[in-house]
Amino acid sequence: MPQISVTARKGDPSDTAVDTRVVGLFDGESSPESVAVAGEAKGAWQKLAVGTEDGRSVILIGLGKREEWDAERARVAAALTAGRASELGATGISWAVPEGEGVAEGIVEGTLLKLYKFDRFKSKGEDDEPAGVESLELASAEHEFEIEARTARITAEAANAARNLQNLPANVANPAFLAARAQEIADEHAALDLQVFDRDQIVEMGMGAFAAVAQGTHTDPKLIVMRYSPEGAKGPHLGYVGKAVTFDTGGISIKPSGKMQEMKFDMSGGAAVIESMDAIAQLGLPVRITAVVPATDNMPSGRAVKPGDIVTAMNGKTIEVNNTDAEGRLILADALAYAVQEGAERLIDLATLTGAIIVALGSTYSGLFSNDDDWCEEVEAAGEQSGEIGWRLPLHPEYFELTKGQYADLTNASDTRKAMSIYAAEFLRQFVDERPWVHVDIAGTAWGGTRPYVGGGASGYGVRMLTALARRAAR
Repeated sequence: MPQISVTARKGDPSDTAVDTRVVGLFDGESSPESVAVAGEAKGAWQKLAVGTEDGRSVILIGLGKREEWDAERARVAAALTAGRASELGATGISWAVPEGEGVAEGIVEGTLLKLYKFDRFKSKGEDDEPAGVESLELASAEHEFEIEARTARITAEAANAARNLQNLPANVANPAFLAARAQEIADEHAALDLQVFDRDQIVEMGMGAFAAVAQGTHTDPKLIVMRYSPEGAKGPHLGYVGKAVTFDTGGISIKPSGKMQEMKFDMSGGAAVIESMDAIAQLGLPVRITAVVPATDNMPSGRAVKPGDIVTAMNGKTIEVNNTDAEGRLILADALAYAVQEGAERLIDLATLTGAIIVALGSTYSGLFSNDDDWCEEVEAAGEQSGEIGWRLPLHPEYFELTKGQYADLTNASDTRKAMSIYAAEFLRQFVDERPWVHVDIAGTAWGGTRPYVGGGASGYGVRMLTALARRAAR
């Protein structure tokens, strides 16, 4: 998909060279006199009308009540207008930016995320669709939005790059492919270093939990470590950890066949972490980050880990593997322990970890779990800022009791089947060495959501949150 150019201009919004202009109307407002509208343009939320002005198209979008206008509504409004502009055959969109904190960035993000397409494997012929929207302009008579436009463009493009990784089939986007993508990013940024460990090295480092999941697949697993160390770094050393099970059959505890093809998305957390590092490095944010992505398939075979096997994680804790389909927490256990070993002072992990979180929160909120109130508040604030929102669920010693094994320190799955998302978080908490940590369960938000700007497919969820979190840490 070709990139869409994004520019900002201070001056009369109507003085634009593009073929389609967007004007927002709040409740009670009417369309500009210069715009001829067929029918009635309304300021009610999400109402669309199309008019003309000096030979160009004008899309009028209802913004609803002014007091409810914010960055998230800007993303939605931008997505709706971008979709309508595409239907009109527009090649350029110029937004008259309404007042509001974060609104300019929201318009850019909503537009670029909405116009994303994944057609890599579609046959192309002479009658293919035209190129579509090629440019987005932010226009304001009073404000300059160059910085906001650049920041939002970089962040949205990184989210779309994560969606590319998500959408690729598992026979393409295997662990080596993810490592190669991380290498491409590292090669572009002097402050970003990459180290990739293979199967033998994973075993040598004592990552028995990660190695157990990977032992059933002939595809070589990779531990991908990206270290971002810019000059003048501020704040705590952050640890970003992302689950990347490039295909999850469930292993010996095999999944039902229905919709198993969606298990290519089980690497969504890793995709978000990898691509967020590109955005953070492009923005030159002065914060130190170690990103750790354990990547492997989870396959049944003659050498696969079996229910009842006991393995030893990097931090010395022993684990009964009583369900091989609860593999994400196993690879994250060693990845979190590695981030601790690297000196990360604040940890966050993203993972498509439990179906139970979809039952609890649907596709609107991700689940947040934390051992530290202040750090969790920072993550929540980054989510609100980016539109990738999370809802905190509790941890409690009684939940931890459920994770204790009969024959080992821990078991990765309990027969009680109670509070399963919390259970998984309590399990992970045993590998963070009591450092401030937030676990983000994105099983409901990584794909299949309902936001107009990402539709029902891969969402790239987490890229914008992690980038916003780095921006906050670098203040």
